[in-house]
Amino acid sequence: MPRKPFVPGAALVVAAALAAGLTACTGGSGSDGEEGDAKSGGTSTSSQAAEPGRYQTLPEACGLPARGSLRGMLPGDGQQLSRDEAKKIYDGQPDITYDTDRRVGCHWTRETTAGTRHLSLDIQRVVSYDAAVSDDSKAQGIYDTKAADAKIPSGGNGSPSPVAPSPSATKDASKDKTEGKGAGTGTTTNSSTDKKEKVPSGSPSGSSAPATDPSADPSAGLSDSTAPRVLDDLGDAAFLNDKLVTADSGVHRDVTVVFRTSNVIVTLTYDQWSTDKTMLPESQELQDKARSLAGELSESLSE
Repeated sequence: MPRKPFVPGAALVVAAALAAGLTACTGGSGSDGEEGDAKSGGTSTSSQAAEPGRYQTLPEACGLPARGSLRGMLPGDGQQLSRDEAKKIYDGQPDITYDTDRRVGCHWTRETTAGTRHLSLDIQRVVSYDAAVSDDSKAQGIYDTKAADAKIPSGGNGSPSPVAPSPSATKDASKDKTEGKGAGTGTTTNSSTDKKEKVPSGSPSGSSAPATDPSADPSAGLSDSTAPRVLDDLGDAAFLNDKLVTADSGVHRDVTVVFRTSNVIVTLTYDQWSTDKTMLPESQELQDKARSLAGELSESLSE
């Protein structure tokens, strides 16, 4: 039988079609990899991409604290709670967020005749979309901004650095000293009286009565162990802030603990309100309970 003639052009056309099909298949395979939280980049940049954070999702915030911890932080005044009342208080109210894989929160409130206590929890998962910046580094930058905004001293071992006196305080002290030297006995007596009135509440030589306006000095009455400070034993980085604020409706103390673990930042705020401005909420109790819960949350996130 005669052989069929060989046509070189037809073979070339078939080879070109096969090559085009293979190129189309491999070109579209990487499109899905750039969606979500993954850092984008081709083969040449993937080896240089910073390491992603440990956490890819977040837990349900209202279910994180143990029920026993919530009972201790939201005490009553001896009143018995029904099952529905207890459920409403201790189940908490979840915060409304648009992406629960990136941010979740919850808050709890209990009102009693002795005052009202609030507890809120905010958990943020940080993702860096810069291939050269890791998720942990991005989270640390956000944490540093929070610490700077809160004016947390950067003392070692969690202790605050000495605070320099303000220019106005130095000026007032110099003025009192000058008046005491140049005036008579009556002026000296008045100067001594003024100095006694300026002794802050809670100082070693002061009385235990609260200051007239505690908000004028939020750190009044705080010792080195309760003043705003860095915490060395919580997460990768942590600080505690303590503020005493007066309002028309009463006085409240706000204790905030912020800590970072890998690419997650947790902000815990615990405050107590009192309608009696002479009864200041105790700093030590609120701080101890807030730190205890922060440690509990850190362990839960590490599991």
